[in-house]
Amino acid sequence: MAKAVPEDLRATLAVRRQEAAGTAVGQSYAQVAWQRFRHHRLAMVGAAVALGLVLMGLLAPWLAPYAFDRIALDSRWARPSGAHFFGTDELGRDVLTRIMYAGRISLSVGFIVAVNVSLIGMLVGATAGFYGGRADVVLMRLVDILLSIPTLPLYLILAALIPGGGVSRIIIIFTAFGWTGVARLVRGQILSLRTLEFVQAARAMGASEVRIILRHLLPNAMAPVIVAATLAVGGAILGESALSFLGLGIQPPTPSWGNMLQRAQEYIWNAPHLAIFPGVFIFLTVLSFNFLGDGLRDALDPRLRV
Repeated sequence: MAKAVPEDLRATLAVRRQEAAGTAVGQSYAQVAWQRFRHHRLAMVGAAVALGLVLMGLLAPWLAPYAFDRIALDSRWARPSGAHFFGTDELGRDVLTRIMYAGRISLSVGFIVAVNVSLIGMLVGATAGFYGGRADVVLMRLVDILLSIPTLPLYLILAALIPGGGVSRIIIIFTAFGWTGVARLVRGQILSLRTLEFVQAARAMGASEVRIILRHLLPNAMAPVIVAATLAVGGAILGESALSFLGLGIQPPTPSWGNMLQRAQEYIWNAPHLAIFPGVFIFLTVLSFNFLGDGLRDALDPRLRV
């Protein structure tokens, strides 16, 4: 008797057959990648949650029920209710409003750090992979040294040394040491691409080295960079929350999810909602971007093409 094929395996095989049929009629790589991505259920959920969080932050001035710095001492420690869906804090400020505004700060840090580390990592990785030799040795040994340093103690030291307590300090700290993983990914891609025929053809046509890197090599190495950037968003948000929780990140009165948690630890037994809601939003944000990155990795991997 033939064994029954599991339901999930049948679904996977159906998707692969659809991809193969689509490729046969001339589907582009982007179309095939999108077809794969939308069949990755966790990635689609992650993308939807991430989009919702971004919209919440962008529209906070219009969606928030109160001003984020509105103090109402007669409403301190209010439990979640119809007037205050997430309750109020020790100064009577609406927790939902502050979470929405804090999302703007935390997500801004995540996106800016992701863009910065991607650009620096692409520059360093492309230089090391394309030129090789001494440039490759020096740059990759620098990457190895930075990767060998424990990050959290280093972040704490830099946060204490760099003056100011705003968003720019956090961005500088995470950008300075967050590009190493992207550099290694890009270097590996460039090493595998630089000997291919299209690069040799560009050389024969007189293209400069800079043009070859920017026009031909980096666009073909973007898939792992996009995945790494997506994951870097969640990592930066988690790192900012950790530093703010320790009192070395975003400083009040500017709200961030991390410093909201830092304040909540003093009142955890009397008002647990002050810790629960910022923690839930940090968890959802990091998890959604990790799911999104996982889906992009599967969708953009050319080895999975049928």
